[in-house]
Amino acid sequence: MNIVKTIARLDFSNLWLLLKLSIAHLGYLWPTFEATKECMQVSSEHFGRKHYQNGQANAFRHALWNVLIAKSCARKKEKLKNALDWTKKITDWHEKAFFSKSLPMTMDYHNNAVGRWLFETNSRYSKEEFITNLLVLTAKATQITKESNLELYKNQLVYITNDH
Repeated sequence: MNIVKTIARLDFSNLWLLLKLSIAHLGYLWPTFEATKECMQVSSEHFGRKHYQNGQANAFRHALWNVLIAKSCARKKEKLKNALDWTKKITDWHEKAFFSKSLPMTMDYHNNAVGRWLFETNSRYSKEEFITNLLVLTAKATQITKESNLELYKNQLVYITNDH
């Protein structure tokens, strides 16, 4: 993960939003960066490069990313809510800044929320327990289409394409 190349892909408005978010949450920047690196490593260990597609592996990665950011940031603050609020803000920003296709973005927002829900309801889990639970949720993930009502899949992972 090359942070310089990633930032270079941003237009001015998204770079400005990132700067504002970062200044308001300085204590969360390093834990978020570390959680992101760890998420990519774990996702690659379990799924190879499939987590870059829009299948079940991608659903796993997005949920895990939110779990790991919240877990890392919750150690820095007393309030779990603050860590969860930050996790939502930074992952929502990421989706808006880097992606524009409607259905994949909708899927990512949904799976991000599943990760935050899993962390909020099981905040004392170890990283390994979260991974185990997410692997189970991944195996049960539901394929969606443009017409899918995501309210029907609350707290369930969703995906668009098969990982084959």
